[in-house]
Amino acid sequence: MADQDARSSEGRRPTGIPVLRWEEPPEGPVLVLLDQTRLPAEEVELVCTDAAALVEAIRSLAVRGAPLLGVAGAYGVALAAVRGFEVEEAAAALAGARPTAVNLAVGVRRAQAAHREALARTGDPGQAAAAALSAARALHREDAEASARMAGHGLALLDELLPAGGHRVLTHCNTGSLVSGGEGTAFAVALAAHRSGRLRRLWVDETRPLLQGARLTAYEAARNDMAYTLLTDNAAGSLFAAGEVDAVLIGADRIAADGSVANKVGSYPLAVLARYHHVPFIVVAPVTTVDPDTTDGASIEVEQRPGYEVTEVTAPQVPVAGAGGGIPVAPLGTQAYNPAFDVTPPELVTAIVTEEGVVSPVTNEALAVLCARSRQVTIS
Repeated sequence: MADQDARSSEGRRPTGIPVLRWEEPPEGPVLVLLDQTRLPAEEVELVCTDAAALVEAIRSLAVRGAPLLGVAGAYGVALAAVRGFEVEEAAAALAGARPTAVNLAVGVRRAQAAHREALARTGDPGQAAAAALSAARALHREDAEASARMAGHGLALLDELLPAGGHRVLTHCNTGSLVSGGEGTAFAVALAAHRSGRLRRLWVDETRPLLQGARLTAYEAARNDMAYTLLTDNAAGSLFAAGEVDAVLIGADRIAADGSVANKVGSYPLAVLARYHHVPFIVVAPVTTVDPDTTDGASIEVEQRPGYEVTEVTAPQVPVAGAGGGIPVAPLGTQAYNPAFDVTPPELVTAIVTEEGVVSPVTNEALAVLCARSRQVTIS
């Protein structure tokens, strides 16, 4: 891609993972992303100089995770404005890059609104661009603060549900600092339990077909010296049957008004297993992931990913032969069903943890009250 460069960070092991940052080199502002498709083999950064490069990074999952997509989308609008590109066009392309993750559109709209307001008020494109960048930076800070509050609420809930301590937590996909301006959503709760000496074991679902659990969650758990064990997704049932899971913690890409939760495909089967085995199933997500305009789970648009993600496997630094850039594991021409997400109905969700508090039981009314309270806090 002409406007997206790779920059190696070999040998640099920062205390915090540099997942996303704004830089202003002499040649012009850029958005720098940690390329998550290259983890855990190597830490490589992508340098995006325009919104089109960022859209491609979002679609390829170089940058991913609901909260971080919102932050990235806001910075993408600012990048278009600062570099003099058509802001409305860039905003539309960014908002549509991944349809299920509602935070992406929320972040884009926030920076877009700041740009429009400043432009209408001053008529100065420079001031409008500065306003968009300020909005993106504010969202970035707020996401870090929300992450810390979610971790606190989530740990308190775990202690309430599991007073004996020694939590054995199963998680799916990746929900740590790689998806957030802070330490994440569900993973941040597990990390808080670890730091307080209350995490006995983190069970990490491999999360097929793109292995976000194996590649990313295990990477983050190892960096934080957590006691963790990796398992294939289809081994979760035997783990529940053996009584080895005390709670399930997952994130969310969209929560409908009725409490239906869209998350990485494979989450719904875990909810069914958890209900059968009487294990709490807890969703951790910022309030911005709640979409009051989506009435129920059936109304959530589920992104369909390319079939080659299933018919091929990819690994960094491994020679490739497949049409999608991976190693073929199915006969040529095999059709694949590859939804990126599935939807868990609210009756299978024990609680939804947000920065504004915990919703349990999960109902339309309780979520509406939470969202209203969040808007009041933001306004004040």
